Amino acid sequence: QVQLVESGGGLVQPGGSLRLSCAASGRTFSSYAMGWFRQAPGKEREFVAAISRSGGSTNYATSVKGRFTISRDNAKNTVYLQMNSLKPEDTAVYYCAGSRLPLATMTANYDYWGQGTQVTVSS
Repeated sequence: QVQLVESGGGLVQPGGSLRLSCAASGRTFSSYAMGWFRQAPGKEREFVAAISRSGGSTNYATSVKGRFTISRDNAKNTVYLQMNSLKPEDTAVYYCAGSRLPLATMTANYDYWGQGTQVTVSS
């Protein structure tokens, strides 16, 4: 069992930056590829980014490529999402998730989910 807790969300102006963190419990964190998803009101949860177990490979949604960076620190059982050049359309609840599949982009491929953290981009 893996428990995930996100933090770092908040209100930011367009063009600003935020860094989300996701802390995992348990000793098996490095056994899981990790992903970030987001869900805006009235919309389906969508893939944002994923990172392999070692951190050596990453995958991004087209909408965030070049602006967001996913990383992980297996010694700290933590995965991060650095978000730069934020836009109003990035407003959503952001979730981290763990998967046994490498760089999966579908929610059904993820076994463990955090509770989410709100990101609001507005002037």
